[in-house]
Amino acid sequence: MSKITATAPAVQADPSRWKALVFIALAQLMVVLDATIVNIALPSAQQDLGISDGNRQWVITAYALAFGGLLLFGGRIADLWGRKRTFVVGLIGFAVASALGGAATGEAMMLGARALQGAFGALLAPAALSLLAVMFTDAKERAKAFGIYGAIAGGGGAVGLILGGFLTEYLNWRWTFFVNIPFAIVAAAGAYFVIREPAGGRNRSALDIPGVILSTLGLVSLVYGFTRAESAGWSDATTIGLFVGSAVLLLAFVITEARVKSPLLPLRVLTDRNRGGVYLSLGLAVIAMFGLFLFLTYYLQVVKGYSPVKTGFAFLPMIAGMITGSTQIGTRLMTRVPPRWLMGPGFLTAAVGMLLLTQLEIGSSYAGLILPAQLLLGLGMGTAFMPAMSLATHGVDPRDAGVASAMVNTSQQVGGAIGTALLNTIAASATTAYIADHAAGATTPGAQKLLQLQGMVEGYSAAIWWAVGILVVSASIAVTLITTGKPGSGVVAGSGDGVEDEVKIPVVAH
Repeated sequence: MSKITATAPAVQADPSRWKALVFIALAQLMVVLDATIVNIALPSAQQDLGISDGNRQWVITAYALAFGGLLLFGGRIADLWGRKRTFVVGLIGFAVASALGGAATGEAMMLGARALQGAFGALLAPAALSLLAVMFTDAKERAKAFGIYGAIAGGGGAVGLILGGFLTEYLNWRWTFFVNIPFAIVAAAGAYFVIREPAGGRNRSALDIPGVILSTLGLVSLVYGFTRAESAGWSDATTIGLFVGSAVLLLAFVITEARVKSPLLPLRVLTDRNRGGVYLSLGLAVIAMFGLFLFLTYYLQVVKGYSPVKTGFAFLPMIAGMITGSTQIGTRLMTRVPPRWLMGPGFLTAAVGMLLLTQLEIGSSYAGLILPAQLLLGLGMGTAFMPAMSLATHGVDPRDAGVASAMVNTSQQVGGAIGTALLNTIAASATTAYIADHAAGATTPGAQKLLQLQGMVEGYSAAIWWAVGILVVSASIAVTLITTGKPGSGVVAGSGDGVEDEVKIPVVAH
């Protein structure tokens, strides 16, 4: 008895896949932009709408809570309902929510619009990533497509700062909302006419309602716990209650998922060593990244006195680094080098960039310190994000492509919320301690102002040391847990029935 290996012919790739990528990338850019574009417009919007200082953080938090809390649900809806349909509905909903935000006449309308944006974003983001996973089945093309997507996912936040600065300074804060409408209409129309979803990738099992409720409440409690810790402190009874509640709800979610017939998040998606490593290392890296966006924005505007537009442009080296790392380094090496040897060194390069920023002082030179630090950060993050995005949906059963994509977004969203709160709290404590220690020497108004600025910079520096440590841990997790070979090998996620590039079929001959 001898074995002969027959190779099934590769199935014709979707001819419209590159056109589809344009619309998917546009939608992704819109969602990522929205996480930061409102930050710069917030002071003007707060004044116009009479939002109190205590409630102003809700303009950011309402979006983060709805988005982070509903992502897994959005991912499963995409698997169940069809990714193209979910994607188009998400875009239209996002445009409507943005129109409401731009037309807001008061606090309640603004917060409602932000929560709606988050909810439709949670439909949109997993559908976008899983559409890429099912449309690009060739390893080299897939590397290119994920390179473009990774660059947008990483650099979009910084683009948001530039665009937010321009719109707020030269038009009106309302345009930071209205700008989404043309994006959404073009992406929805393009997706409707161009995207053809491969057959065989839909999951028609019943929706796991207990799983939806437990995961949404658990994630909302977690994100809100960190947001509250920032304003009320870590020892606040409500903050502790939220963390305990979140742990109980998420544990109940895991137990439920292990027992129900058609789970919202099949544990096989998480327990795969490589995917687990991606979710964990990516979530940690985003903690470091988001905290930094916030500190650099404040440092440049408050300490250096940059205008919103100038601040936005000051972030350009990071975007350039990300695009280069993602499309040049990551894409070229992804089909030749195992992902962990891109992710580990990528996160370490970003950590070196962060390490430079621990040297920040009031008089630090932009060209001498901030520019090289941003380039290293961008290059490192771009190189690491690219294989991470691809690997997160690699080898997933087609029926689970949406929910696996949602997990990438969930780890980023939760990481972003934790990063902003955790690093902000560390910075605030270090600032307070520094000012208390040096207050005796500051007797004139000028000296007090200088002390205030020195305290702020000292706080940023203390928090950035934590970010360096987090990135080193992220790199260690990537190198230790991710053991798969080159992403070009093996089954491609969500490629439907028999749509692999080449399927080896053992034929037994007697």
